[in-house]
Amino acid sequence: MHIDPILLKSKGAMQKHYGKNEVIFYENEGAKFYYQIVEGTVKMFNDNNEGKQFLQGYFSPGQSFGEPPLLINEKYPSTAVSLTESLILRIPKEDFLEILYKNPEIKSELLQVFAERLYHKSVTAAEIINHSPEARILSFLDSYKKKCAEHEKVVIPFTRQIIADFTGLRVETVIRTLCRMKEMKKVDIINRKVIY
Repeated sequence: MHIDPILLKSKGAMQKHYGKNEVIFYENEGAKFYYQIVEGTVKMFNDNNEGKQFLQGYFSPGQSFGEPPLLINEKYPSTAVSLTESLILRIPKEDFLEILYKNPEIKSELLQVFAERLYHKSVTAAEIINHSPEARILSFLDSYKKKCAEHEKVVIPFTRQIIADFTGLRVETVIRTLCRMKEMKKVDIINRKVIY
């Protein structure tokens, strides 16, 4: 979701710098702020006891993250980390709720964003449970391409490790599967970049 930064700042939002790999909030921490990225990228993930990560989301400039627990007085279900140097607007919960109350069009946009995220989570869960590594990767690539609103080929900006984290696969499996997909002309790989 994107709220006009001028509106956010007028209601008390502060811009905060996060270094590469800096934690923004931890899993099970109380939700206190609405976050919107000005520059940089953020991932939200869960770790298991073996140190394996499962990516819940990847967010880029203009997008927000971490809103659901903020709205229902719950703790964050995952950790958020800046993948790159990032500038992020954050506004306290009470001020964010006032923006929603006074701006029904923003509330409607938030509802649309939540519906899209929930739909994507459902599709991803079905892919993880029911399909081959190739089907999982194709679903992930299709989802990214759809977000870009591109019909032509797009360069996938994710590392093999990030694709593995999103799809619940091992990085070795992602590498092997992408090589097979290249041979079958389902993707191109140029200078180690996946093009889909």
